[in-house]
Amino acid sequence: MHLDPIRMTAPEETPMNTRDTNTPGAHYRICPLCEACCGLQVQTSGSRVIGIRGARDDPFSQGFLCPKGVALKDLHEDPDRLRQPMLRRDGHHVPIGWDQAFEEIERRLRPLIEAHGPDAVALSFGNPAAHKVGLLAYTPRLARALGTRNVFSASTLDQMPKQLSSALMYGHWLSIPVPDLPRTDLLVVLGANPMVSNGSLWTVPDFRGKAQRLRERGGRLIVIDPRRTETAAVADEHLFIRPGSDVWLLLGLAHTLFDEGLVRSSPLDPWIRGLEEVRSAVAGYPPESTARHCGIAAAEQRRLARLLATTPRASLYARIGSCTQRHGTLNSWLVDVINILCGQLDQPGGAMFPKAAAFAVNTQGRPGSGRGVSLGRRRSRVSGAPEVFGELPMVCLAEEIETPGEGQVRALITVASNPVLSAPNGPRLARALDGLDFMLSLDIYLNETTRHADLILPAPSPLEDLHYDIAFGQLSWRNHARYSAPVFQRSGDMPEEWETLTRIAALASGADWRQPVAELDTDALRQELRHQLKDADGAQTEALLTALTPRIGPERLIDLALRSGPYGDQFGLKPDGLTLARVQAAPHGIDLGELQSRVPELLRTPSGRIELAPAPFIEALAAVEDALPPNAGPDELLLIGRRDIRSGNSWMHNLPVLAKGPDRSALILHPDDAHQRGLRDGDRALLSNAAGATLEVLLQISDEMMPGVASLPHGWGHELPGTQLSVAQLRPGANLNALLDERLRDPLSGNAVLSGQAVTLSALPA
Repeated sequence: MHLDPIRMTAPEETPMNTRDTNTPGAHYRICPLCEACCGLQVQTSGSRVIGIRGARDDPFSQGFLCPKGVALKDLHEDPDRLRQPMLRRDGHHVPIGWDQAFEEIERRLRPLIEAHGPDAVALSFGNPAAHKVGLLAYTPRLARALGTRNVFSASTLDQMPKQLSSALMYGHWLSIPVPDLPRTDLLVVLGANPMVSNGSLWTVPDFRGKAQRLRERGGRLIVIDPRRTETAAVADEHLFIRPGSDVWLLLGLAHTLFDEGLVRSSPLDPWIRGLEEVRSAVAGYPPESTARHCGIAAAEQRRLARLLATTPRASLYARIGSCTQRHGTLNSWLVDVINILCGQLDQPGGAMFPKAAAFAVNTQGRPGSGRGVSLGRRRSRVSGAPEVFGELPMVCLAEEIETPGEGQVRALITVASNPVLSAPNGPRLARALDGLDFMLSLDIYLNETTRHADLILPAPSPLEDLHYDIAFGQLSWRNHARYSAPVFQRSGDMPEEWETLTRIAALASGADWRQPVAELDTDALRQELRHQLKDADGAQTEALLTALTPRIGPERLIDLALRSGPYGDQFGLKPDGLTLARVQAAPHGIDLGELQSRVPELLRTPSGRIELAPAPFIEALAAVEDALPPNAGPDELLLIGRRDIRSGNSWMHNLPVLAKGPDRSALILHPDDAHQRGLRDGDRALLSNAAGATLEVLLQISDEMMPGVASLPHGWGHELPGTQLSVAQLRPGANLNALLDERLRDPLSGNAVLSGQAVTLSALPA
C-alpha cells in the first residue's frame, strides 16, 4: 500500500444504503451460501421475507438464482437457529446473557493460556467463514491474539493443494487462474462439477447458461470423472477415470505435449522459468504407461492433449476431486503446467487471473515480483505435518488433543466449523473433543461439533448483516465490486460477528474486553497499519484512520481496501476511483469488466517469473511411483464423495426448502456392482471400511457410476444425540467421513485424502 498521507481525504459521496432496513419493499442482497455469490432481490413486509428472486440488474450474476438463495428465508426464520449464548450445564445447553458469556470465557480461557501457553489453544474455522466479511477479516486477528501454532481450517479438507501450487508458481496463495468461460472454445473439466457448485475456486454463477452459450458458438465441454455428474450429463463427452489417479492422466497429457511437439509459445514465454526441468520430469510418463493407472487409454490421453494444444482458446480446469487425493498438490500444479504448455494461461479464452477491487495481495506493492511464500515454518507436534499457509492439517486435530505432553491442545475455539461431520474419522474427533478442558464455538446451530462446546456464541442472521466478498472477487469469472447492506436490523443485544471476535481477541491477549468495541477495533487496526506501512512515527497511520472516519468494523476495512486497491481513489490521488461510498451508491454493484492478461504485473515470486518447476514438486514427482492409485479388492469398492446443489454444507440440511424432495443422502453404485452383491435400488445396506467401522446406507443404482466405484455425499450423519437440528434429524443420512482414514493426506499440502478409499458393501443382516 503506497499512499500519500498529505492528500488523504474522505470521499465527497455519502452512503446510499442507509435507509431503515425494516422498510417494506425490495432489498438488494448478495447471497453468502456458496461460491456463486449471486445478487438477490429480497422482498419484505415488516420483519418478514415474502419473496426472494435473482437480481436481474446485478452485473455479475445477471439474475441467476439457485435453490440456496431462496433458502435464506428459511435460515432467517429457522427456530433452531441460536439467538442467545448457550452454556453447557449438567450435559445440557442453556441460554445465558452476553456479558455472562464473556465472563465465562474470561474465567476459563485466559487462566488456561497462562498455565499451559498459547499452543494449548487451537483454532478451527469452517467454510462459512469465507463467505462473511466479519469472520474472514477478524478470525486472523483472533489467531494473532492467541499466538497459537495450532490453527486448522476447512481448507485442508478441500483446496489447500491448489493454494499451495499457486503460491509457489505465482507468488501468492490466491493467485489462482480460472477459466475465461465466456470466450473459450474448449473447457476440459477434471474432478469438478460446476453445474452443481457454480464454480469452486472459480466464482461463476449460472455455469449452465454459460456452458450452453459455449456450445452454441461451436465450443466443446469435456468432463473427466468417476461419475457421470450433472456437468458430465450436459457435456459433449464424458470419460471415466479411476479415483485417486489424476496425477497419471495429467502426466500423460504433459508428456504428450512435449513428445508430439505440441508445446506452444505465448506472450508468457519471457516470464516462464523451469521449462526444461518439467520436460525432464515428465519424460518417463508416456500415456502408454500411465493408462494402466488412470484407466484412460493412451490414445484418448494423446487426443485430449492435442485438443488442448490445438484449440485456439482452451482451458483445463480441475477442482475438489483432484485436490482430495494423495497427489492433490501435484495434480493442481500439473493442471497449470498443461495450460501453460498449451499457451492458454493468461490469454483470453484460456485460464486467466481475476483482478479484485479489494483485498487481493497480488494487486498490492510493487508489481511483477515479491517475497513469495514461506513453507514449513513449523510442524505439527505429534505427526510432524508441515504448516502450510499458516495452518496445520485438519486431520491432525484429534491427535493434538489426545496426545499428552508439552503443547497439548487443551482448549478449542471453533468458528462456523463442523469437523465432526466434515473431517475424516469424525467419531475419533468427537471423542477427543470430550477430553478438552474448555471448548468455545461461534456458530448459529447446536450441531454435531458444537454439542461438545462448553459455550456457544451465535451470530446474526445473514439478512441482518452487511456483505462484501473478500475472497471470491479474487476468483470471479468477471471483475466487479458489490456491497449489500443488512435487510433487517439486528434484534435485541446480539453483537455482530466482528464485535464478538474482537472481544474474544481482547480476552485472549489479556486486554480489557469491556472497553468500547470501537476502541478495541481501532487499536487493532492501528497496529496492523503501522506494521504494514513500516510507519515508525505513526503519522501516515493516523492520517489513514482520520480519512476513514467515521466508519468502523468491516465497513472501515472494506473502504480502506477499495480505496487503496487497483481501481481505488488512492485517498484523493484518483478522484474518479472506487470508494465504499461509491460502491454503496450503485444499487447492484459496479461492473469492472472482463478478465485481462495480468502477467507479469500479477507475479509476486522473488524471481519475478512463473516458477514452472518448483523444487518441492519436482522432488515429490520423482517418488510418485511409490504411491500408486488406490486398489480395491475383488469384493471392494472405491468410495468417492459428491455434493448436491441443495446441500453444499451440512447445516443446509436443516432448511425445509432445501430438505424437501427425494432423499439426497443415498450411496450410488453401478448396476453390475449391485447385482454382484444381490442388492436392488432402494435397499438399505451396510458399508464398511477395513478398520471395522460401518454405516447403514440407502442405495441408488445407476449407470452414471464407473463400475467398481461408489459415491456417498458429504455432510450427512445427523443422528447424533445432543443436537438441535429438527429438520435434518428427520432424514439424517450417513456420514461419509466416518469411514475415511484420517492418517491419509497429501504430504505436500496436508490436505485430507477423501477420494478413493476402499470399502465393502453388503446386505443388511436379516
